[in-house]
Amino acid sequence: MSPDSEPGGPTLHDIRRGDRRAIARAITLLESTRLDRAAQGRALLEELVPHTGHAVRVGITGPPGVGKSTFVETLGLQLIESGHRVAVLAVDPSSPVTGGSILGDKTRMERLARAENAFIRPSPSGGSIGGVAHRTREAMLVCEAAGYDVVLIETVGIGQSEVTVASMVDFFLVLLQPGAGDELQGIKKGVLELADALVVNKADGDQKGVAERSLAAYVQALGLLRPPSPNWRPPVLAVSAVTGEGVGTVWEAVEAHRQVLSDSGEFESRRRDQARAWMWSLVDEGLQDAFRSHPAVAARIPEVERAVVAQKASPAAAARTLLEAFHKN
Repeated sequence: MSPDSEPGGPTLHDIRRGDRRAIARAITLLESTRLDRAAQGRALLEELVPHTGHAVRVGITGPPGVGKSTFVETLGLQLIESGHRVAVLAVDPSSPVTGGSILGDKTRMERLARAENAFIRPSPSGGSIGGVAHRTREAMLVCEAAGYDVVLIETVGIGQSEVTVASMVDFFLVLLQPGAGDELQGIKKGVLELADALVVNKADGDQKGVAERSLAAYVQALGLLRPPSPNWRPPVLAVSAVTGEGVGTVWEAVEAHRQVLSDSGEFESRRRDQARAWMWSLVDEGLQDAFRSHPAVAARIPEVERAVVAQKASPAAAARTLLEAFHKN
């Protein structure tokens, strides 16, 4: 801990022994916009890094209303029953008024929230690309250091920018509604190309037959796309998050995928590439912050933006003006 750390802040020991309050406080520090608190969080994260990297990281996305939270809760409970410790990072939509999470963990996953071997953290997306909270990667590492061997990242919705989710997990799962026609048209091709598995939810009751027909349509659609790995052909599975039927098969696919990629050497290669890409994304973020806060640039931004909006200057010319101001000073 640094000398200016807040007294009684979370420590490496607290997190390593699985203190859920300490884990939550550590993530809050990492998400903080206060420079001193963010610095405290980063210092703690550096202590935690050697204890990370051992969890299975699974991203779960899908269109609104598909039942992501119900699926995550059912999967989480089954995993805990099998002896796993499960962390869920549920990225919520941000409130346009407060900037905080609109939804909450306990209102959506009550049973899982009460489980001793579960940790659930809802975080506002803050409008970030792909619906991933700004510090979700760091939160994932905190959970791994705390001994959670499965980290599930539930995202806001589905879209082309979900590449952000795929870039930080081992297994990217797309959850789908029964009824393939319109659904297929509404899903970006890029998202399907990233999927390590497609899972048709709500395969129960009157919807079971529809789900089975949808499954066949998705299998056909995937056959036209290049899979994300040359060593793995994404399966299409049907489940009922409400009854739990088929959910265990999804986890079997996750484990099989990890085994196949580990045997080929692709798993470690993918983890290394993700770490490298994460580093450069933080460099880009830091450079943009430095650029915008540069006095000469900050002074010109309002004028240049007005010129672009009024079509008195092209975006390219405006960008050059700001870059010249940055380089000259």
